[in-house]
Amino acid sequence: MKVESNSRTGTLTSGASNGASVGAVNPCSDCDVKSRAVCAALDDSELNELAKVNRHRSLGAGDCLFFEGDPNEAYYVVMDGSLKLYKLLADGRRQVTGFLFKGDFLGLAFADEHSVTAEALETAKLCQMPRSTFEVLVGDSQPLGRKLLQVASRGIASAQEQMLLLGRKTAQERLASFLLWLSARAEERGDSSTVLSVPMSRTDMGDYLGLTVETVSRTVTKLKTSGVIHLGDKGMIQIVDLDRLEDIAAG
Repeated sequence: MKVESNSRTGTLTSGASNGASVGAVNPCSDCDVKSRAVCAALDDSELNELAKVNRHRSLGAGDCLFFEGDPNEAYYVVMDGSLKLYKLLADGRRQVTGFLFKGDFLGLAFADEHSVTAEALETAKLCQMPRSTFEVLVGDSQPLGRKLLQVASRGIASAQEQMLLLGRKTAQERLASFLLWLSARAEERGDSSTVLSVPMSRTDMGDYLGLTVETVSRTVTKLKTSGVIHLGDKGMIQIVDLDRLEDIAAG
């Protein structure tokens, strides 16, 4: 089932004009997310090959990059912005399965279809790599294969953590754990780990944490009134008391 209210759209531009010609500057070499992305495992010659065929994809907030069940034709690296991944149940309910940020890899290796829908939470830019070219590089590059294994392992660990959140933790423990996760991800990107940009809505949070939007709102208010967090403008949340937030998350 597809989300009819959202569009599969965006702007597609070439990553390297007319391919990476001899002597030309390789745009992949100057990419500011390369050191954190799977591309970091590639050597210069492999980056040159990738630069010939990759494209940059721009999305607006609410645009869908692909839908669950669509053919898997490309892999992506988030260059800027953020996305949410979700699945729809037969009765229309939605389960958000993850969030992606700058430097994250998007795509299920060697799968023929996308298992989730990917939707931009805000203006986002991605590097789109054709599936055929990228999978050849995976087969030829042991470092890239190891990097993808790390990505897969991290995904499994995240799924196990979400199972714990949904199965054993209270609403306050779930939200505290989620804020700590956002903090850790922000620190990985070189951003502040205490003043967080939170692009997802409270509905998105609820669909990820297994809570109603009303419960998310009440829990956020409770953390705010108890002095653990401060709510800023435009989706900003400041962690005021990190020790207490960690204690709450731990139960």
